Amino acid sequence: MSISAMSNQQDIQSATLVPDSTRGHSGGAWLVVQWMVGTVLAFLIGSWLVWWGINLQRQFAEDEIKGACQRMMPESVQRCVDTVTIQRGVARR
Repeated sequence: MSISAMSNQQDIQSATLVPDSTRGHSGGAWLVVQWMVGTVLAFLIGSWLVWWGINLQRQFAEDEIKGACQRMMPESVQRCVDTVTIQRGVARR
C-alpha cells in the first residue's frame, strides 16, 4: 500500500467519525422529544377513550331508565326518570 492510499483512507475514516460524534447529542435529544410526544399523545388518547366510554355508558343507562319508565308510567316519564336517577345516585347532566 502506498502512502497516498493510506492518507486517503485516514481522511475517509475521520470524515465518517465526525458527523457521528456531533450527531450523538442531537439524536439523543430527538429521541427524548419523540418519547415525550408519544407519551403525551398516548395519555390524551387514553383519557379521551375513558371519557367517551363513561359518556356512552351513562347514555345507555339513561335510555334504559327512560324505556322502563315509559313502559311503567307513560303519563309521567320525566318524573319517573328523575326519581330513578336520584335513587341510583347518578349525577344528572
